Amino acid sequence: MEYVEQFEALRENLKKKNPNIDLSVLEKAFNIADSMHKDQKRKSGEPFVIHPVAVATMLADMDMDMPSIVAGMLHDVIEDTPVTTDEMREMFGDEITYLVDGVTKLKRIPYSTKEELQAENLRKMFLSMASDIRVIVIKLVDRLHNMRTLQYMNTDSQITKARETLEIYTPLAHRLGMTKIKWELEDLCFKYLEPEYYNNLVTQITQRRDQQEAYIKKVLEAIRGKLDEANITAFLDGRPKHFYSIHKKMIAQNKALNQIYDLLAIRVIVDTVQECYTVLGIIHEMYTPMPGRFKDYIAMPKPNMYQSLHTTLIGPDGQPFEAQIRTWEMHKTAEIGIAAHWKYKEKGSKGGSGKTSEYDGKLEWVRNLLDNQKEIEDPDEFAQTFKMDLFTDEVFVFTPKGDVKCLPKGSTPIDFAYAIHTAVGNKMVGARVNGEIKPLNHKLRTGDFVEIITSQSQNNGPSRDWLNIVKSSEAKSKIRQWFKKECRDENIERGREIIEREIKKQGYKYDQLIKNEWIEPILKKYKFLSYDDLLNVIGFGDISAQKIVNILREEYVKSISGSKEEELLAKMESNKNKKEKPKQTSDHGIIVKGVENCLVRLSRCCNPVPGDSIVGYVTRGRGVSVHRTDCPNVVSMSETENRMIDVRWAEKSKSTYIVDICIQAIDNSTLLLQIAKLIAESKLPMKAINARTTRDNYELIDLTIEITDRSELDKLVKKISGLENVLDVSRTVK
Repeated sequence: MEYVEQFEALRENLKKKNPNIDLSVLEKAFNIADSMHKDQKRKSGEPFVIHPVAVATMLADMDMDMPSIVAGMLHDVIEDTPVTTDEMREMFGDEITYLVDGVTKLKRIPYSTKEELQAENLRKMFLSMASDIRVIVIKLVDRLHNMRTLQYMNTDSQITKARETLEIYTPLAHRLGMTKIKWELEDLCFKYLEPEYYNNLVTQITQRRDQQEAYIKKVLEAIRGKLDEANITAFLDGRPKHFYSIHKKMIAQNKALNQIYDLLAIRVIVDTVQECYTVLGIIHEMYTPMPGRFKDYIAMPKPNMYQSLHTTLIGPDGQPFEAQIRTWEMHKTAEIGIAAHWKYKEKGSKGGSGKTSEYDGKLEWVRNLLDNQKEIEDPDEFAQTFKMDLFTDEVFVFTPKGDVKCLPKGSTPIDFAYAIHTAVGNKMVGARVNGEIKPLNHKLRTGDFVEIITSQSQNNGPSRDWLNIVKSSEAKSKIRQWFKKECRDENIERGREIIEREIKKQGYKYDQLIKNEWIEPILKKYKFLSYDDLLNVIGFGDISAQKIVNILREEYVKSISGSKEEELLAKMESNKNKKEKPKQTSDHGIIVKGVENCLVRLSRCCNPVPGDSIVGYVTRGRGVSVHRTDCPNVVSMSETENRMIDVRWAEKSKSTYIVDICIQAIDNSTLLLQIAKLIAESKLPMKAINARTTRDNYELIDLTIEITDRSELDKLVKKISGLENVLDVSRTVK
């Protein structure tokens, strides 16, 4: 079998690096993975165990330690097989089990939305990461291998997975300095999220390849000759920039490919830091450097540990190119980041020997990032803030004493004050930037010297407006903490008013929904000690009153309709083995197997229409909801198997159905008119239309129309797809 050969290759690779290595634990892990995943297949049809073997191999190629490689082999065992955490611990010990559990998603936990579940999975993963960074290294490698085989997934899954990767995992790889993984992930995401742009760019660059390679070869030969004269031993290579970075530059600068001049980069790798600067001098003598395009990341490393000299030069024939100069150690760090300096590779116990404080310093941003998030109770806000923290570029700002503070791009003096100390931020009344008084919303730039002006008056404190000014989650978190503590009574009163208003808005009375037995699970879920704590954050604005009232309303509906639900489930069970009787059709033209006179509603998340493959789900108190079988929500609901029920379309139905479609096109001022004309010609009622233009100059048009069956929809989609500049027409799933 192919995966057995891959495992043998992994063993041989590890033995080659270390002839005395003990592979018994890895072999045991392979046997467990092979056994537990034996009946599972990947979407490609291949045995599932190919994936964990590939992940373990990739970790070994990065020179990760044996516990990491073993955890890579076992990373899906707890999540996808009956093996429990306790059983894993008994077989492989605490360290490996901790790593496996850290990358295992939460499941079978009653979160109200997929977004909440994703946010809690993120929270769990990053908590594990803060204690042991190997967790995220394994997760990144796992995601990279999954992205390499994404072609076997359906289009919706490809887009969902690629978007999540681009929003969370590529910025994480950047923050950890894992550039090689980051670049490959970005290009794979680009391929699935914007296939037209991707294929067009690949074609253009491929057509230029011979010319680019000849140019790089000419530059490298010239530099090699000068370095030989200086008796400097160096490794030289050249490469074009990766596709996604070129695409981002084209969008940011609004230029075509032939207008982007620094597409090429050469790399010079030497043995010592002194030689780096010597090489820089030689190259600057050979070619004219472009003003403002030199960066010394050796003297001032990036927060992700990246070090190198960067300079952009005017090369032969006036064509610019970038030169990167670094040592071999810097190069390894640039390629695989934190994995290159792994403290667990040190001899001795898990704590390492001698590099612990160094690594703790390099990972301080992880802990700070988590500290900033722990005040956020709303999972949706947690996920959004986390993405913002990961994605932002940095600016480097100096204190009057010359200490450097790294802040998100767009930060203000308020962000800087809180980065120094909470008390400085809370007492801040003004700021000097480069010796001049500046407003508090002034955007700081790299190299600025900032002095914070404070007041010791008891009446001074943060303003609520600051929350809209600051950029860093650290500052937002500390401002929130101040208001929650200093204005608690005011927040509680405001929260009570807000929740009473929301309850009335939804048509209920306060006493109907506010009951201890329903409030307690909410307090436990959001980790509050009392109802006043909940009102405090609602009054402050950290949690939406609508979200809390929706949960309470669901509990109320269950309490008054539980008997009806149980009756419906009982009917389903009793009719499983009975001969099917003539069915009564619902108002929507739906027949429910084994149940008559049942409340049926078409789900709004996927809007099924006659001709779609459908399935029913017994809801709590609202009858049967009907979904398309390809609806993403069906996947999560199917875990509760006893609530799924067979449904089908009636042969004849006079009902009409609402359907949402999304049109993606190249921006065209007449397209909206053409689409409206097509719909009018099709004699289909149009219920809503919304058009918007993205930053990438795409036009996105959302349509809501009324149809009687799938064939009408298919004809309309075919006509719209034939319009000029239309790239994609798809059904919308909410």
